[in-house]
Amino acid sequence: MRVCVIGTGYVGLVTGACLAHIGHDVICVDNNEEKVKLMKSGQSPIFEPGLSEIMQNAIQAGKIEFTTDLAAGVAHGEILFIAVGTPPLPTGESDTRYVEAVARGIGNHLNGGYKVIVNKSTVPIGSGDWVRMIVLDGIAERQKTLVTAGGVAEEERLPEVAYQFDVVSNPEFLREGSAVYDTFNPDRIVLGGNSQKAIGLMKELYTPIVERQYAEDKSLPPVPVLATDLSSAEMIKYAANAFLATKISFINEVANICDRVGADVTQVAKGIGLDSRIGNKFLQAGIGWGGSCFPKDVSALIHTADDYGYEAQLLKSAVTVNERQRLIALEKLQQVLKILKGKTVGLLGLTFKPDTDDLRDAPALNLIEQLNRLGAKVKAYDPIVSQTGLRHGLSGVLVETDAQRLADGCDALVLVTEWQQFSTLDYAKMATLMNNPVIIDGRNFLDPETMVRAGFQYVGIGR
Repeated sequence: MRVCVIGTGYVGLVTGACLAHIGHDVICVDNNEEKVKLMKSGQSPIFEPGLSEIMQNAIQAGKIEFTTDLAAGVAHGEILFIAVGTPPLPTGESDTRYVEAVARGIGNHLNGGYKVIVNKSTVPIGSGDWVRMIVLDGIAERQKTLVTAGGVAEEERLPEVAYQFDVVSNPEFLREGSAVYDTFNPDRIVLGGNSQKAIGLMKELYTPIVERQYAEDKSLPPVPVLATDLSSAEMIKYAANAFLATKISFINEVANICDRVGADVTQVAKGIGLDSRIGNKFLQAGIGWGGSCFPKDVSALIHTADDYGYEAQLLKSAVTVNERQRLIALEKLQQVLKILKGKTVGLLGLTFKPDTDDLRDAPALNLIEQLNRLGAKVKAYDPIVSQTGLRHGLSGVLVETDAQRLADGCDALVLVTEWQQFSTLDYAKMATLMNNPVIIDGRNFLDPETMVRAGFQYVGIGR
């Protein structure tokens, strides 16, 4: 099938590359010329395991193109994915100006044939009908294109058949760091819309994935496909992320109680996780959640509830717990070192989670800000940030090139991101380089006994 993906962030680029990999003809559109040039060369502008290889194979097979020409993308695609960003506004609601611009642009460039316009961006509930309205506005603008002939303005009109389209909501459930895997091995595919024709085309698009042709375990039953209405599909995305964020805040709340009563939250999590009604995922206590999805989506759902006269108290509490949890590592540093002014603190990890280069709303940023405020010198080592030299959004921190340089002269280390590489560092050597071998394990990632044998004073979260 012919596909156009508009926007090449985490969602758009992974979606486009994976659809090309399974045999569809894909054009990815982005208005950033430098980014398009980079992608044309087969390089991914983001770090995502497996993505560059998928892109390069699709380019060599002639299955994917990259362009800044929206008109060309719209003309090419039977299915048009809107995958631009919807960042949070200060009020907590989503900024939909980019979605609006794309929808209007699609309307401006529709030129015949039936199209399925797919909301892949995480958009406020009710946006399906709103996008349809904006596309129609774009069509109206095109209809009013003025042609000057002898100083007389005339309207150009195309037949109605040229503008047949339907809008579908197809929320993504990709995890940064495993987005390619998640695309080929989804738990479910959600399709929202009121057109059987559109839903049918979307099912056809995803058939190879539904049938597990590219899955890690091809013996599994077909991927469940839930066809529902637009608003329900949009709500599913928000509800899923809000639930997971709340689950993390819950175990962090339990961890803080464990700290006070002498229990071990890792054992508590294991014990409750064995309950099939609860499950063991997202029960890892630590210094809070961040990234581009959980904070934005929970805030947007709270804002939507407020718009409709309902106070989402549980969701607000989940946010409050998370904000407080980000300072737990700071409190533990103060308990061990007392005064932080004039001390040097090293951070192991900067990104909000491992296997990504994403620093958006990362807990490390809050920690850096507060340590600077208290007069501490802050150093950091991150496998990706240190390697790539990316510094966007970073200030008040010295980024070192390896873990031993980080440890040298530090009064304490804080493990912020549970990169797998951090499980095999030479901690015994690092301890000898420090002024005071203390480590705050902000993710309960390291083995306490191993760290003590290496010469560290080990402090976990809720342990």
